[in-house]
Amino acid sequence: MRARTFGRTGRQVSEIGFGAWAIGASWGHVDESDAIAALNTALDAGVTFIDTADVYGDGRSEKLIARVLRERGGPRPFVATKAGRRLQPHVAAGYTADALAGFVDRSRDYLEMETLDLLQLHCPPTDAYYHLEVFAALDDLVAAGKIANYGVSVERIEEGLKALEYPGVVSIQIIFNIFRQRPIERLFQRALESETAIIARVPLASGLLTGKMKADTHFDASDHRQFNRHGEAFDVGETFSGVPYEAGLAAVERIRPLVGGNVTMAQFALKWILTFDAVTVAIPGAKNEQQARANADAATLPPLDAETMAALKTIYDEDIRPFVHQRW
Repeated sequence: MRARTFGRTGRQVSEIGFGAWAIGASWGHVDESDAIAALNTALDAGVTFIDTADVYGDGRSEKLIARVLRERGGPRPFVATKAGRRLQPHVAAGYTADALAGFVDRSRDYLEMETLDLLQLHCPPTDAYYHLEVFAALDDLVAAGKIANYGVSVERIEEGLKALEYPGVVSIQIIFNIFRQRPIERLFQRALESETAIIARVPLASGLLTGKMKADTHFDASDHRQFNRHGEAFDVGETFSGVPYEAGLAAVERIRPLVGGNVTMAQFALKWILTFDAVTVAIPGAKNEQQARANADAATLPPLDAETMAALKTIYDEDIRPFVHQRW
C-alpha cells in the first residue's frame, strides 16, 4: 500500500482508505460482525485512513471504529470524522461555536479519542462558507486540543474553492470518480498549490462503477440508492454521483471493454482516481471483508495508460457530462 502526504499536516496516509458510511447506515443492513471484519481486513491490508461521520448510523460507525482500534491496539490509523448534519434544521446559522463543540465532544467520546485527527464540516449549506465565525470556532477547538486539524466535505466545486481561503482548512473531501470529473479543472490545481489534501469520496458512484448492477437490481428500503434516487433525503449527487441510473448503466457498458486481465471494474475505477497527484486518498466503502480486501488491492495495480485515460474522458464527455458537470 503506497502512502501519500496528507497535505500540510505532514501525516502519511494510505492512498486507499476506508469509507465507513456503509457500516453505519443507509446502505442496507450490515451485520456488526461483517462490519468489524471489513475494518480489520482493510487495516491488515495496510489501510491507514478511515473516514466516518457522527450521523452514520447516529454514531454506530464511530463506535464500531473505536471498538476495532481498541481491540487491535498498536499504532492508530488517521481517523477523520464529520459534524454538522445533526442540526435540525440544517442551516448555516446552526453552525455555532457551542453546536460544533458539542458535536466534537460526542465524537471524541464515541471514537474514544482525546483529540480528533480531523474534523470535517459535513456538507454545510453554501452560506456557511461565508461566515468567518464558523472557522474561528474550529480554530478555537484546535487551540483547545479537541481536534488536531479540520477540513470540509463539500458538494460543489465552488464551496471547495471558497474553503481554500481559510488557512486552517487542511483538507477538502469531494465526490470524484470517472462519472464526476469536474474537480480536475480548477480545484485540484488550487489544492496542490496550497498543499491541501483531497479526499475522494463516492469513488465507485454508489456501486455503479463496480459493473455489477443491472436495470432490475433491487435495493433495500433502508439503502439510499433506493430512498434518495431523486434527492428526497439529501443531495442527489451523493447517490450514483447524481447520474440517472439508466444512463450510468449504459456508460458502464462502454467502460467494461477497457478493463483488462483479472482486474475488477471497481479496482479499475479506483486506480483511475489514484492517477491524479492532487488526490491524497480515495475512500471506498466496504460491507464485508471481501470488498475491503479488493479495494485495498487496487493500490497495487499498474497505472492506466494514456489511451485508456483518453477513452474514459470521451465516455464521460459524451454520456455523463451533460447530467452532472455544471451542477456540482
